[in-house]
Amino acid sequence: MISALDYFSALVQQDEDFPLFEAALAIAQDADPWLDFGAVQETVDSFAAQLQRRLPADASDIQKLRMLNHYFYNELGFAGNVNDYYAPANSYLQRVIETRRGIPISLAVVYMEIALQIGLEVRGVAFPGHFLMKLSIPAGEIILDPFNGISLSREELEERLEPYLGHYHHPELSLAAYLQTVPPRAILARMLHNLKALFSENQDWERMLEVQQRLVILLPGEVTERRDRGLAYAHLECPQAALEDLQAYLSECPYATDAQSLRVRLSELRRASRGLN
Repeated sequence: MISALDYFSALVQQDEDFPLFEAALAIAQDADPWLDFGAVQETVDSFAAQLQRRLPADASDIQKLRMLNHYFYNELGFAGNVNDYYAPANSYLQRVIETRRGIPISLAVVYMEIALQIGLEVRGVAFPGHFLMKLSIPAGEIILDPFNGISLSREELEERLEPYLGHYHHPELSLAAYLQTVPPRAILARMLHNLKALFSENQDWERMLEVQQRLVILLPGEVTERRDRGLAYAHLECPQAALEDLQAYLSECPYATDAQSLRVRLSELRRASRGLN
C-alpha cells in the first residue's frame, strides 16, 4: 500500500501542470489518514455537473462566472470561516466541503476546480494577506475575493495592499505585479505554510513535522524547509534525523545568520544521539 507521502510525492512530481485539487486534498491525509479521495472528488464533480446542466450551450465566460458565483455562494453556501478563521480544518478540503467554510485559499481551490469543469479558467493570485482569484476575459481582468465571489475594483485592491507595502513593496512594482497568477506548486506551498505557521505557534511539533515532510517534497530546492524539518525532529527528540537535516542546511548555507546557533544545536543533538546508542 502506497504511503500518504509517496502518494503526495507522485502527484507533485510533474513540473507545474499537476492536479491542484487532488494534491491539495492530499494534505488532509495528515488529519484524516482514511480520507476517501473518490467520495470527495465525486461530491465536487456533482456540483460541477449540476451547474453545467443549467448553463446555456453558448454561455459566455461572464455568464458562467455569474452563475457559478450564485451557485457556489448562495446555493451551496460556501463562505469564509470568520468565527474560527485559524482552525487547521480550514485548510483541509474535505472539511471545507463538508462545512462550507474555509479560508480564502481553500475556498479558491474548490471554486477553481468547479470552474475548471465548466470550462472557466479561473486562476489563483498570491496577493499579500488574502488569496484572490482572477478570470481573464477579452475586456480585461476580473479579480475575485474567494470569501464571497465579489469582484474587486482597483481602488479596493490598492487599499488592501497598502498595509503590506512595507514588507512586499518595491518602488518599481505596480499593482499589476501583485496580481500575477501563480502555478499549483505555489498554491500548495502557501496552503502548507499556513498550517506550518499555526502548528509552530502552538508548538504542535508532530503536526508541524507532517507539514514539513510535505514541504520538503514540494520544494526540494528550498533548503530552509529541510532546516525546519530538522528543528521539528529535534523538538520531537529524534536527534539522528534532526542531525541529517541541519547538517544538510549548514553545508549549503554555512554563513547564514542562524548558522552559529544551529552549530550549537548540532553539538547538543550529537550528544543526544550518542546517548541512544
